[in-house]
Amino acid sequence: MGRLVYSVIASLDGFVNDAAGDFAWAMPSDELHLVVNDLESSIGTCLYGRRMYEVMSVWQDWPGPDDDEPVTQAYAAIWRAADKVVFSTTLPEVTTPRTRLERAFDPVAVRAMVDDSDTDVSIGGPTLAAHALRAGIVDELHLFLLPVVVGGGMSCWPSDWSSGARLDLHLVDEHRFVDGTVHLHHRVRRAS
Repeated sequence: MGRLVYSVIASLDGFVNDAAGDFAWAMPSDELHLVVNDLESSIGTCLYGRRMYEVMSVWQDWPGPDDDEPVTQAYAAIWRAADKVVFSTTLPEVTTPRTRLERAFDPVAVRAMVDDSDTDVSIGGPTLAAHALRAGIVDELHLFLLPVVVGGGMSCWPSDWSSGARLDLHLVDEHRFVDGTVHLHHRVRRAS
């Protein structure tokens, strides 16, 4: 039985990009990239919304032949080896191998897919993750907080959570990187 894992790199104030849509400040250091590679190597299927899929699909043909960075070469191989499911009502077709397109996000079907999986399943991008978080089907969170405050942009959390929203978490691990980035790994506590 797999776990549904939400991993996100965000600013200290919880944004994945700034108000202008820029996320260049979120480029991981080699140290962080190695941890992400290790985490992603246990993922068998990646769930994406349209925007996150379009950003991530560059890994199909990248790094190029002139890129001799082992960390990016390793990540590209991990990404290409995983199955991908893209949830979009606007994307006409997917353009990468091992990828299928779904027109609607059904939390019951996604939970069944995760439960039937021999590997973990990741959910990428805050918009799609918001659906899974609201439905209560996320099992684990990996939050990589960078030492920068951007003051606005796209939040890594559902923007429409009411003030009464609650997600009870158990801290599994934390790690501080040389550059000041902090990794917080939480497991979601289920109500008994």
